Amino acid sequence: VVRRDVVRLVTPGTITEDKLLAPSESSFLMALGRVKGGADHSFALAWIDISTGAFRVTDTTADRLLADIFRVDPRELIVAEPVFHDPELKPVFEVLGRVASPQPPSLFDSASATGRIARFFDVATPDSFGAFSRAELSAISGAIAYVEKTQKAERPPLSRPEREEQGSTLFIDPATRGNLELLRTLSGSREGSLFKAIDRTVTGGGARLLADRLMAPLTDPAAIGARLDSVSFFRSETRLCQAVRSSLKSVADMPRALSRLALNRGGPRDLGALRAGFEAAGAIAEIFAATALPPELAAALAAIHALPQALAQHLTQALGDELPLLKRDGGFLRGGYHADLDEMRALRDESRKVIAGLERSLIDETGIRSLKIRHNNVLGYYIEVTANHHAVMTGSDGAKARFIHRQTMANAMRFTTTELAELETKIANAADRALSIELSAFEALTTEAVGEAEKIRAGADALAVLDVSAALALLSESEAWCRPVVDSSLAFEIAGGRHPVVEQALRRSGEGPFVANDCDLSPEGSARNGAIWLLTGPNMGGKSTFLRQNALIAILAQTGSFVPATSAHIGVVDRLFSRVGASDDLARGRSTFMVEMVETVEYLHEKNRCRAIFATHFHEMTSLAGKLARLSNVTMRVKEWENDVVFLHEVGKGAADRSYGVQVARLAGLPEAVVDRAKEVLHQLEEGEVSGKTNRLVDDLPLFSVAVKREAPKPPKSDALGMALGEINPDEMTPREALEALYRLKGLAGI
Repeated sequence: VVRRDVVRLVTPGTITEDKLLAPSESSFLMALGRVKGGADHSFALAWIDISTGAFRVTDTTADRLLADIFRVDPRELIVAEPVFHDPELKPVFEVLGRVASPQPPSLFDSASATGRIARFFDVATPDSFGAFSRAELSAISGAIAYVEKTQKAERPPLSRPEREEQGSTLFIDPATRGNLELLRTLSGSREGSLFKAIDRTVTGGGARLLADRLMAPLTDPAAIGARLDSVSFFRSETRLCQAVRSSLKSVADMPRALSRLALNRGGPRDLGALRAGFEAAGAIAEIFAATALPPELAAALAAIHALPQALAQHLTQALGDELPLLKRDGGFLRGGYHADLDEMRALRDESRKVIAGLERSLIDETGIRSLKIRHNNVLGYYIEVTANHHAVMTGSDGAKARFIHRQTMANAMRFTTTELAELETKIANAADRALSIELSAFEALTTEAVGEAEKIRAGADALAVLDVSAALALLSESEAWCRPVVDSSLAFEIAGGRHPVVEQALRRSGEGPFVANDCDLSPEGSARNGAIWLLTGPNMGGKSTFLRQNALIAILAQTGSFVPATSAHIGVVDRLFSRVGASDDLARGRSTFMVEMVETVEYLHEKNRCRAIFATHFHEMTSLAGKLARLSNVTMRVKEWENDVVFLHEVGKGAADRSYGVQVARLAGLPEAVVDRAKEVLHQLEEGEVSGKTNRLVDDLPLFSVAVKREAPKPPKSDALGMALGEINPDEMTPREALEALYRLKGLAGI
């Protein structure tokens, strides 16, 4: 009877296989807990990455719920059925789509959560993990119960749930995350995102940590400063930075290898990944010997020193250089590690030599030069001759007694002998015994590794911190980024700010350097209110780029990175909103305007005197600068030349009075007739504004129509300019006279 038990349920949030996981992306399973009434927060989120063991929890509120979910970006969200079908939360789950799935409410029972958590982590009580709210306990319980449900008998080595305090990270709503393209572009690609532009990490763990930091920038200036100190250290210690990165390149994905081993899905190469990580950690520890380190790097080095040296030594002694994918293939233990294994291998290898000798003996005995001793999984070892030599093998009683017929083929016959069968048994027993020894050693090494899971995970996290810090230092040097000053003030003063993604794109395409711009939204004097910039300018002038680049600079600074600017002073931002461009949501019945209004509602819930940049084509709004003390007009500069417009992409004080839409249409390649028609309509509209009335445009529908009536050309002015030019002899002028003549000509031309 063959047992066919279900041993595992595979879901999007519980995948551990390397081929199904991107090295630079986390794979989070998230659980939503809700408790009605009482003093506790109504909602909580717990998220687990089974592939690495990461486990975090935070409480949240209904209005922050979707933003917190998007911050983590889970592969799968599980929700109690009553919560999933709650009409008030329907909009949330509509946005999430297939990511969210309903589960039995018993998984989220906060009353039994304490016992479930204690049993899973094998502790008497989870009180030592921290004080969790009822909603947090419900979310933790749901996540653990779902892991037990899907993994059946196997239990992943999860870390103890780490609590994230509300307000410890920068609040960014889902629309802003999409607009700023932090991890992915609007099309879903990593290419063109901020992460892709700044990622210089060399390990999977480092890339995941960088992505986590980018999605959750800090709001504590001291913690931000600690990260910046680490980057500054590597920036100033160039040789040490290069040495550390060189060692990190050999680090495999230790947390994911450990998780597969714990779930009985690992192989010899996963043990090899741990060995490689231990070796790299040892090399890095030597690099840092007798070096004074900033606090974050010192803590990372302490975790590296705490890695289990006994396990590292055992793996080095046990594992060979070339490791098979599957443990059942054997051959992964190093020679000399196990005496019995060496004996079995010698017996196996010696027996193969005996078979080769037996083949030569049979050839001499029978005179059949084409005789071969072969092996397959059906017959085992056998003697094969061509059909022409059938008589030699069966022609006499002695031959019949010795050569036992096994199989007849179209062009060959196969035999065995008592001697060959005995030799085959001996070889098989040796191979089976050797594999048994290797499998036993594999289980022992796996058990030892899983028992040290906490230290291994801490050491791997430390290597990731080193990777991120060194990578950001390399980035800041190659891109000429500066260290920002981040404090608790309301300052927002950026000098020479640049958009990190656009700047790199321009460099790759060879379109010239990015035009840097300043931005100062700091309050004036002792004022406790941030400034507002009203930004006007032409289409394609760079308004959207300017908005995004300042938002990205704030995010990078609070991530703990240097920023693309010559200098930056940023008072910590606790909530960031960015609405750029227009789009519709037809699947949910929302027009472009409705989408804009829904996203704007989020920004206007509270009157908080924030720092803001507002870009618009409504030039009438620039008059507000005379009424609002905190508002200043700035514009994207342009230069008109020969009936065309040149975008300077520079931000300066003042206000724009035109949007240059017709010129942009010409640049886009619209037919000349359409552009001419647009010019005509614009001219009539402008004349109507000047005269106080607007004539009805009878022929405004056909785009390609040409006006029948055109203004008669104005009589030419006196040719004073031409006469002045004719009087000039450049060959007889001094440089000063030429300059004076140039100014005189400009005056005659009315410029």
